[in-house]
Amino acid sequence: MKNLILASASPRRKELLEQMGLSFSVIPSQKDEIITEDEPSAAVKELSYQKAMDIAGQAEDDSIIIGADTVVSIGNKIMGKPQNPNEACEMLRELQGNIHQVFTGVAIIRKNGEEYHHETFFERTDVYMYPMSEEEIRFYVDTKEPLDKAGAYGIQGKGALYIKKIKGDYNNVVGLPIAALYQKLKDLKLM
Repeated sequence: MKNLILASASPRRKELLEQMGLSFSVIPSQKDEIITEDEPSAAVKELSYQKAMDIAGQAEDDSIIIGADTVVSIGNKIMGKPQNPNEACEMLRELQGNIHQVFTGVAIIRKNGEEYHHETFFERTDVYMYPMSEEEIRFYVDTKEPLDKAGAYGIQGKGALYIKKIKGDYNNVVGLPIAALYQKLKDLKLM
């Protein structure tokens, strides 16, 4: 495979890409995230593309750049990462006892000289949460785990205690739908 770059600082995305057995480098995008789309599926595709293009401009020729972005949505309201503990508590109050969606957008950019070819897609997973008491919400937020996660929880961490079930790809909720990514890379003849 060509020079593969993950345009993300997420340690979870790095671990998931490593599960695919690929050799890659990590160059996190520093671009400010600007959402112009209201639909969660379109927003994550837009954000993943912005991240990948930010790094594509710096990458060597003959590179493949993968950008990804994850949001939580409830009733089409997009939830990103909470800005502070109070916002994390508010998000969890809204999510607890309900069903919400996790959308991850993935952008694949192939750089050939000055030419860029791109493909974007998204995955959606429905997440069913158990009810949480105010004490559970505050305890969980006090762990600081929710502060760097879309929707203020991590399914792969302590947040798993509050997840009743999911319908869809678990890895999508973690932050990178690796099975769908693998299939897309195969379709593009990049694997």
